Amino acid sequence: MKRHTHAACTSVMVGKKASIDGSNYIARNEDNFVANWPKKFYVQKAVQNRHETYVSPYNKLTVELPENGYTTSPDANQDEGYYEEDGINEKNVGMSATESVTANEKVLAYDPLIENGVAEDSITTLVLPYINSAREGVEYLGNLIAKYGSTESNGVEFFDKDDIWYMEIATGHHWVAIRIPDDSYAVAANQIGIEKIDFSDPENYMWSEGIQEFVAKNNLNPDFDSWNFRHIFGTDTKKDRHYNTPRVWYGQKMLNPSIEQNPESSDLPFLRKPEKKISVEDIQAILASHYNETKFDPLGSGSEEDKKRYRAICLSRTMNSHILQMRETDNGNQAIEWKGLGMPCFSAYVPFFTNANAIDESYSFVPEKMNLDSAYWLYTALEFVVESHYQEFVEPNLDYQKELAQWARQKIAEVDKESQNLSGADLTDYLTDQNKVIAKHFNEATKAHLADLATQGTELSKLTFKMDPNL
Repeated sequence: MKRHTHAACTSVMVGKKASIDGSNYIARNEDNFVANWPKKFYVQKAVQNRHETYVSPYNKLTVELPENGYTTSPDANQDEGYYEEDGINEKNVGMSATESVTANEKVLAYDPLIENGVAEDSITTLVLPYINSAREGVEYLGNLIAKYGSTESNGVEFFDKDDIWYMEIATGHHWVAIRIPDDSYAVAANQIGIEKIDFSDPENYMWSEGIQEFVAKNNLNPDFDSWNFRHIFGTDTKKDRHYNTPRVWYGQKMLNPSIEQNPESSDLPFLRKPEKKISVEDIQAILASHYNETKFDPLGSGSEEDKKRYRAICLSRTMNSHILQMRETDNGNQAIEWKGLGMPCFSAYVPFFTNANAIDESYSFVPEKMNLDSAYWLYTALEFVVESHYQEFVEPNLDYQKELAQWARQKIAEVDKESQNLSGADLTDYLTDQNKVIAKHFNEATKAHLADLATQGTELSKLTFKMDPNL
């Protein structure tokens, strides 16, 4: 079966009672198998009376297209597919798709993946415009899988102001979903993570039709007295222990530092209650992390063996990091999408209001070669320069990120205040203008930071020579 290049991500979900400001959050690093894979970010506007058919460039899946509007982050090069990945629609329902996972050979033997079924390249395009709630997102995608089958094993995040749902699609037709408790968070990293399913509680769990019968008929449950989705459908391999579970371990270590766990454990819980309330900066720190302050940091001082032992969350092939935030307010600007293009280790997260007609042209302008008027290329240039002299540039880069994080909070508060008496088209136009103001500020600050680093870097060349005065 054809395999696409988008197959490595890390996801974070935070319930509103676990967050510091009462927001629901879903977030993910979209990773690739190559370091340079440009992304766009814009508003897909609603259209009227459209009657078009979607045909996947990836596997030729054919489905009717919708009319509604939403924010979207597609690939710049769409030869392999759209890969819209994440967004929030006009109903203030958001999703992030997908967290690539792997099912075991036993379950796939009885329900193989479908070559021309629903795949990551299509999921956001075919689901987000249609849905009115997070729960409806699970139902809608579940119906598509029942009709067309699934090409891949995937995890998909959905949220609205009330709920967060995480759905794991394991085989060609079977999946489960769990409502993330309001007081909890979850970190997912390319491995089936959902554990016990309570089939007597459909308010908090959902599942594909016939999944219990499928498991029983084919003798797939290894447990004596429980029904654990991870145990039945998931994997537990050496790759998991070096590529996947350490990322979950580190995310949980950041939010529950007092709990000692083994980074290679196969029993890390999917859900946890944090030790303190979680801020958007905490989520950013997880997505930007590379085992910081541990011996496993590839940029740290550990042994070469330890530095290469585990796959980090932030990688050179992270091309689109996003945090979708749904705030408690009901004044029309409660949805914010924080966008970090390139490696979030070195980039700033830029907040955009999604009740808007546009983001900014610098986010949709992605030429084939580097151009600093393109947001994608601007942040890609920054990551290259910072990592090239990491020890010298890490502190000024952290200062740059901190200053922009502070500015972002101040700007959001200002916009909230100024927009209190706006509604409808007036509010949408105002938020659209503010998106452009925000993008301009971040672009200019990043260009200035890049110029400062390049200037300092001229003194760091190894091609230098000082005459010994004693000669």
